[in-house]
Amino acid sequence: MSSSWTGLARGAVAGAAGTTARGTTTYLGGAVRGRAAGPETLRNPWERTGRLSAPGPLAATATGVAIGSAAGVLRAAGLRLPTVIGGPLLGLAAMAAAGGPLTAWRISDPRTWSTTDWVADVVPHLVYGVATHATLVAVSRVAESREPVPPGSPATLLRAAALGAATGSRSTAGVTAIALTSGRDDPGAVAARLGSRAGTVISALAAAGELVADKLPATPSRLALPGLLPRAVLGATSAAAMARRNQYDTTLPALVGLASAGAAAALGVRLRAAAARRFGSDKPGAFAEDAIATLLGWLGARRAGRRAALITAEPLAR
Repeated sequence: MSSSWTGLARGAVAGAAGTTARGTTTYLGGAVRGRAAGPETLRNPWERTGRLSAPGPLAATATGVAIGSAAGVLRAAGLRLPTVIGGPLLGLAAMAAAGGPLTAWRISDPRTWSTTDWVADVVPHLVYGVATHATLVAVSRVAESREPVPPGSPATLLRAAALGAATGSRSTAGVTAIALTSGRDDPGAVAARLGSRAGTVISALAAAGELVADKLPATPSRLALPGLLPRAVLGATSAAAMARRNQYDTTLPALVGLASAGAAAALGVRLRAAAARRFGSDKPGAFAEDAIATLLGWLGARRAGRRAALITAEPLAR
């Protein structure tokens, strides 16, 4: 079988896995919101209207498998992207494939969606993208008989959750924490570049700028798409960079970082609103959130001790 056909088959398997993860996330999101997550209730991508019905689960599954197949062919052709980049790109491709026809057929108008609608659409597609890419990498690694990377330890997943939560509060907190605790010789391209002199300076300046911008009245809600999407991507990126730096597999930490970033963003908005009601201003809540994000970033990115580092490296030496 040619490499293209092999990549197509592997991608189809990965796309099916990603579609399952997306469907599960959509269902759980509907359950959390207190309503069924079926075609009749979700605004996008399986919305029903009085005139037409949007594509159902079968079409959504076919789309997910097709996008995964295309990713498999590209990987077989030599395009190898890390999950923290390839995952969100596949998620965006799935969003475009699902939302484009809805807009073209005037079944749904994204301009009328609320923040809740956008979150309900963006998060499942990001989960689809990360799950599809991670599955494709894992399947390809096994098929190519490449040495597997040790899975993330419980401590690594806790660090990933801390970095994601820090990013949900302040979008630059996670990557800045990685930059300040990494060096140019560290494993992993992301950690090494962030740990360079330029990476450290740029990330620190971005973090300082965000601390100021966060307090301005004109700053848009972090739950709007322009605020939520970067937090999800950067949460996954910082968590994956930490895992790769510690020589663990990045797949599960990236998913944990993505999920905790979204959860922390929503929780932070509620806490700020509660502080505004209590103190007449959200500034006390904002400064408290600054401190919490800094602490979580440090806890997630701090270097392991010498003994822990030796234990981490031991599986790779065998």
